[in-house]
Amino acid sequence: MISEKIQKKLIKQLNRESESSQLYLYMASWVERKGYEGICQFLYDHSDEERIHMLKLIRYINKRGGNVFLDKISIINTTYTSLKEIFVKLFEHEKKISKEINFLIEISLQEKDFFTYNFLQWFVKEQIEEEAVSKMILDKIELIGEDKGGLYLFDKDMKNFHKK
Repeated sequence: MISEKIQKKLIKQLNRESESSQLYLYMASWVERKGYEGICQFLYDHSDEERIHMLKLIRYINKRGGNVFLDKISIINTTYTSLKEIFVKLFEHEKKISKEINFLIEISLQEKDFFTYNFLQWFVKEQIEEEAVSKMILDKIELIGEDKGGLYLFDKDMKNFHKK
């Protein structure tokens, strides 16, 4: 059985993952309207991936005898000015999620909930990848700058991008 304290923290995290999914989805839609087919596919795929993270948490809580509550999501509708702005925000967002995963690890150890500690190791590995990918993309966008040819080629390359 999962403790109420751990359950509350995991529910907060699954709602963060749901919010992340919506954030990626909103950004993908904006990018698609700008004509970046490859980048929008990357963002749509990541939206799906964040939803899978949420489902992973829901299934874990249910298996441990908990009850899941979903919060209302409030994504602020933002008009972005550039790809760089989007990926700066995504990188910052992923760093924030990493911090929250670390906090969950800390609480699971304090509570001596080694089942949850073990479960969260998957999320630790995932966040290392998420931060690295968003930083790599941001670095490439900064390198390209406003060069339209470079952005075109980058977008084309993103069509074939698959997280390792």
